[in-house]
Amino acid sequence: MAKLEKGYVQIYTGNGKGKTTAALGLAFRAVGDGMKVVMVQFLKSNKTGELNSAQFHSPNFQIHRFEKRRGFVWTLNETEKLELKGEIQEAFSFAKAVVRERKCDILILDEIMAAMYNNFLEISEVLELINNKPEDMEIILTGRNAPKELIERADLVTEMKDIKHYYEKGVVAREGIEY
Repeated sequence: MAKLEKGYVQIYTGNGKGKTTAALGLAFRAVGDGMKVVMVQFLKSNKTGELNSAQFHSPNFQIHRFEKRRGFVWTLNETEKLELKGEIQEAFSFAKAVVRERKCDILILDEIMAAMYNNFLEISEVLELINNKPEDMEIILTGRNAPKELIERADLVTEMKDIKHYYEKGVVAREGIEY
């Protein structure tokens, strides 16, 4: 059973496909080595394959969502945005409790960059969470538009760069591949 001596901060960002997929790959590897992984997903409420896959690894791999199903941020009215902000704050409070109570070896904050980019979370809040993590806990943050303050704080930053994508030919998101 693997145990981290030192946990680092990783970021998967950029406009290319694969940020969540990379974090999930790391999660499945870690669970296979006996580690406990908690993933908190922000701005995701639709059905995805990872929710089903995580059940096979429970309780060592848990995915948590706090948002009710609704449209994309840019389609929401002000009341819906306020409601969403409350749900995101609840998810972030849960993530802080996971860190404070050391409930896992690896914490993945999926699409947290989008939560900050859309002003549902402050960069300073996320930096505080990172700075309060136990020495032996890994934290992974995903999403486009990683703020420079987080990039500077992280130990590893990978940028997914979109060079060519079949969306350009009208291919829509496919079950089991994109979600």
